[in-house]
Amino acid sequence: MSIPLGIAPLVQSVPVLPIDVTGVVAVVMGLMVVLIPVAGVTARFALKPIAEAVARMREGQGANRELQLIEQRLALMEQQLSGLESDVRKIEDKADFDRQLTAGPEEGTS
Repeated sequence: MSIPLGIAPLVQSVPVLPIDVTGVVAVVMGLMVVLIPVAGVTARFALKPIAEAVARMREGQGANRELQLIEQRLALMEQQLSGLESDVRKIEDKADFDRQLTAGPEEGTS
């Protein structure tokens, strides 16, 4: 297999340099010591308005749910009150009927 003349010198001219792993790790760790707090502060300022908007949205939904719950409870109480009024009317009618039965025939209507 023959290598073309234009490619052979490029492949052979790339030197392989040894890497100092300790030095690379030291540089990376040194940069991380600085960049992590910077990223944290940046994220705090960038995400704070979003978090506040989400909190306000949830708070508004909670108030809306409370209002719906109060409206439902009020409607149920109105239904119960209407039922109680109906029951009281029925009891009054029965009491009047019983009174009329126990009083006997009225005088002067013969």
